[in-house]
Amino acid sequence: MQIHRLSHEEALRALGTSDQGLSDAEAARRLEQFGLNELRAAEKIPYLAMLGKQFTHFLALLLWAAAALAFAADRMKPGEGMDLLGWAIIGVIAVNALFSFVQEYKAERAIIALKRLLPIHVKVLRLGEIKDLPASMLVPGDLVILAEGDRVPADGRVISSALLRVNNAPLTGESIPKIRRAEAVAEGTLLQSPNIVFAGTNVLSGTARSVIFATGMTTEFGKIAHLTSAVETEMSPLRREIVKVTRLIAVLSVGIGLAFFGLGVLIGRSFWENFVFAVGILVANVPEGLLPTVTLSLAVGAQRMAKRKALIKNLPSVETLGCTSVICTDKTGTLTENRMAVTRIYIDGREVQVSGGSFITEAGAQVPAGLLDRWAPLFAIATGCNDARRRHDVDGKGTAFVGDPTEIALLQFAGTVSRDSANATLRLHEFPFDADRKRMTTIHRTASGKRVAYVKGAPELLLPLCRLIYRDGAATLL
Repeated sequence: MQIHRLSHEEALRALGTSDQGLSDAEAARRLEQFGLNELRAAEKIPYLAMLGKQFTHFLALLLWAAAALAFAADRMKPGEGMDLLGWAIIGVIAVNALFSFVQEYKAERAIIALKRLLPIHVKVLRLGEIKDLPASMLVPGDLVILAEGDRVPADGRVISSALLRVNNAPLTGESIPKIRRAEAVAEGTLLQSPNIVFAGTNVLSGTARSVIFATGMTTEFGKIAHLTSAVETEMSPLRREIVKVTRLIAVLSVGIGLAFFGLGVLIGRSFWENFVFAVGILVANVPEGLLPTVTLSLAVGAQRMAKRKALIKNLPSVETLGCTSVICTDKTGTLTENRMAVTRIYIDGREVQVSGGSFITEAGAQVPAGLLDRWAPLFAIATGCNDARRRHDVDGKGTAFVGDPTEIALLQFAGTVSRDSANATLRLHEFPFDADRKRMTTIHRTASGKRVAYVKGAPELLLPLCRLIYRDGAATLL
């Protein structure tokens, strides 16, 4: 079913629902049929098994064999310190295993954060009644109410929209706001459709109602989660080389031990003397220091990566990343922090640097307060022609901004000075930004009763529409 090509009435009929939503009984039946709206984790390895794996890889097994031979040699010929060597080897294995286990445990806990991209509660319309339900209880056919600041709980077809814009960066990596509307589209894929909202994405502004058509692992977000858990694990280049080296060392050690055992027999030494001597040579050839040396060097690399916000699940992956020579990407959003800030403005024929609430001219001088007063219209447009807002706690204190990153940057920029120009106006209407106009327009009523339009957008389309330029506190002809 290509739901994005259906009208919203056809979409409702296809999903067996109406604009009043499902009944609780029908929702319960569908919940049993489709399951909870959750991301199912891949088969989890128990922590004891994860710890045990650190004691049973090839190099660890070689060290276990060396420790066993050391204890056997001490039992046959006590007093030569072979027991101390055996305990030292076991200590090396234990320290290395615990270190690697802690690293994997931390990464495992961090990966669980993927589920936090989905909301906990959502507003759902059930037979015309708005209910606050756990997001996990959503089923195909449910009508969800979305508002600014919400996270989309499941894939849905928009059936009504009021200036809805979403950020699809969690899904596509692109942080450019996307307008969502209810009209059907004739072509394009589901991911490109302007009438579809996807699980895990954020609502930047506006409100909408959407009918859910995919939940849990059937959502686009769920498919990505499945891909991350279904990737087959291969040995890293470093691990392959270590296995190769340890096998070579094992063969050489056994070969040398057997050779000296045979040489001892030829010169007439007793069997036990030859055996203990051969064991000593074999244990001496086992590189006990190789395992902790490799582990500690990789751990240092993992910690350095962690400081740069890069999560390394397995220690050998550090070396694998180091082998990478070329990274191919076409996603701008995946390589940025999805944050913007105003650092420079061009006004009154001059370039001014904005830094920490200060305005600095090219000559390095502070812009005087009187000049800032003349720039009041700039701050009024930055705050008035803007849908971003500050989210407040119960006590009224601002905690964070919500909205489009570009508009948040403008709001923060205008907030660096104390201006009430925008507060003195009342917004009457808005013409939202779209791809054709490439500008946003808001109509306001000033304190004196006049109407004024604030516009922001692409310079190449706005400048040809202008006849006047605002400079030195006055508007003059261009």
